[in-house]
Amino acid sequence: MKPRSDAAYAWGFALLGALFFLPFLGGAHLFDWDEVNFAEISREMLITREYTRVYVNFEPFFQKPPFFFWLQAGAMALFGVGEYAARFPNALCGILTLPLLFLAGKRLKGQRFGIIWAGAYFGSVLPFLYFKSGIIDPWFNFFIFLGLYYFILAYWKKDEKPGIALPQNYWWYLFLGGFWIGMGILTKGPVAYLIAVLTMGVYWVYQRFRFYVNVPQFLFFTASALLVSLIWFGLETMKNGPEFMIEFNVYQYRLFSTPDAGHRGFPGYHFVVLLVGCFPASIFAVRAFFRLPAEQYDYQRDFRIWMKFLFWVVLILFTIVRSKIVHYSSMAYFPLTYLAALTIEGLISGAIAWKRWMKILLHSIGGLFVLVLAALPFVGRHIERLIPLIDDPFAQGNLQAEVVWSGWEAIPGLFLLVLLIVFGWWMQRNRKQAFAILFGGSAVFVMLTLVFLVNRIEGYSQRAAIDFFTEKRQEDAHYLVYGYKSYAHLFY
Repeated sequence: MKPRSDAAYAWGFALLGALFFLPFLGGAHLFDWDEVNFAEISREMLITREYTRVYVNFEPFFQKPPFFFWLQAGAMALFGVGEYAARFPNALCGILTLPLLFLAGKRLKGQRFGIIWAGAYFGSVLPFLYFKSGIIDPWFNFFIFLGLYYFILAYWKKDEKPGIALPQNYWWYLFLGGFWIGMGILTKGPVAYLIAVLTMGVYWVYQRFRFYVNVPQFLFFTASALLVSLIWFGLETMKNGPEFMIEFNVYQYRLFSTPDAGHRGFPGYHFVVLLVGCFPASIFAVRAFFRLPAEQYDYQRDFRIWMKFLFWVVLILFTIVRSKIVHYSSMAYFPLTYLAALTIEGLISGAIAWKRWMKILLHSIGGLFVLVLAALPFVGRHIERLIPLIDDPFAQGNLQAEVVWSGWEAIPGLFLLVLLIVFGWWMQRNRKQAFAILFGGSAVFVMLTLVFLVNRIEGYSQRAAIDFFTEKRQEDAHYLVYGYKSYAHLFY
């Protein structure tokens, strides 16, 4: 049989993304704060036709640049204002991310590795879930990874690393690196540049302060990023003065120095988020931080070092940041799944042993998901027993909402239990097929969880308020929220 071409695999991953990421985007209301906040900004953008300044509640909003809202506004113009349109840009990001990882992996280590890397990203819980959301981070992370990837290619081209085909001039790769970082700045701000430069700085220290790119090349990379970002930042400053830049930087400082909006967390918060949230890829990524089999080419070993540095930069940076929010560390999904793919490739080839600790960690975290999801229907049907144990009157009121639990909501947990058993059994027979079953099944597990549980969880968290706002939509009145922060009354 003739081997499939790279284009066939790339299109196959794009189709896979479309099949999983596009359905059910409008199946649940948008969640406060971020999803509703961003969707409301985009809705108002369509109303005001003001595309160069960001508004919420028709007042200037200084916390985010506009690129993601341009995407959302475009989707709303196409599909109508609603949940589906608000989440559509991230589904599109997922459809692009999977082929990107396949092609990058193929360039680095061959076709099989590209398949493993894209599959590991596709079948891990939080990376999959974020492509079904309406938050900014998937596009932000996509641009940062592309920027750093092309910067690395420029460095390899300059040093003429053997074994990898880089047909373009290294100045072109540098420009592309800066361009994509500039797009990241337009999406969420200068943190895109900060993450990239911190990673470059760590690599510079690793190189014993050798200038692996010279100063003019680095300045060219930076100028490319600034050129792109100034398309909007410069226009905003010229049109409205420096107010956005001042307020935006004040906001960024507040996020860094204080637990903004009550988002507190313990020092190991993001370690736990990545270990549990990126299941099952996180289990195999752990192994890649220890000694791995020697790689054929120097550039392959070098890319592994870059990905480790990127992982630790993201993890340490957002551990230092006082505000703890799950998606802050989501940039680490790229290096984490790459490292997981290295381990998986070694397990398939037999170069890495399938150790007992891996099995224990896989079944411990997987078992945690199984227990929680299997227990939720029972807890939901006896929620009155939980209410007296909670001190917060607001939470007590939410738990009194009428939510119907049939018992079928345990299906995702039971599916995952069977998946883990089948994976363990199949690992003894065909490891390549076993990993296809694990990550493909994990994607199905996340979809089942969304279908069976999201609306019921929303029933306790916000549905009563959103139903009220929706009922009052046609009234000639203004509504405000009291005692808590929300954007739902604006959007709905």
